[in-house]
Amino acid sequence: MNEETTRDLPGKPSFEERVFARFDTVDSRLEKLESRSYETKPVWERALKEILETRQDVVEVKSRVGVLETEVASMRIDYGAIRSEFEDLKRELIRQLSRRLDLVLKTMVDQRDDIRDAEDRIKQIETKLA
Repeated sequence: MNEETTRDLPGKPSFEERVFARFDTVDSRLEKLESRSYETKPVWERALKEILETRQDVVEVKSRVGVLETEVASMRIDYGAIRSEFEDLKRELIRQLSRRLDLVLKTMVDQRDDIRDAEDRIKQIETKLA
């Protein structure tokens, strides 16, 4: 038997290089998966924008109610008509708020589902790599 150690074949990467190349491949795949999960930022920005718009609508409705209250205090008019208009404004505000909150909640649920799907895919990849 020859005591000489086995040499790597020329042009073939060493074992360490192959292992590190495999790690690099896994890292790049994980980075790609992570970048997908961070794409929720635009959705949250839209949700926050809609919340701010709703807040502005509330301020506008409050302003309109304040004008009505001032008119009622300064004039003697039919309080039934004012009350009816106020109730209409109140119903409209509640309808708008409900619609926008439903949209925000739907967006949150959709994003939660997307995150769960991504987590499941990551677990599957990790299981395959293990």
